[in-house]
Amino acid sequence: MAGFLDRAKEQAQRGLNQGKQKIDEVQAQRTGHDLLKQLGAAYYAEKRGAGTPEATQQALTAVEGHIATHGDAFLRT
Repeated sequence: MAGFLDRAKEQAQRGLNQGKQKIDEVQAQRTGHDLLKQLGAAYYAEKRGAGTPEATQQALTAVEGHIATHGDAFLRT
């Protein structure tokens, strides 16, 4: 009986870890998409005369930092 419970506990723990990993991936994708939106808005504002090159560069740096940390998978979705 103890062996069964140990296996069940291990399986439950694996499921929890997989779920947490998926949540982390989804959150990283959402953050990446938000950063891309901010970059687009900064670029648009700059081209319309309402923004600055510095704001566009800051947004680009944020996207590049996110890619360095989490990869670029969010660019393909």
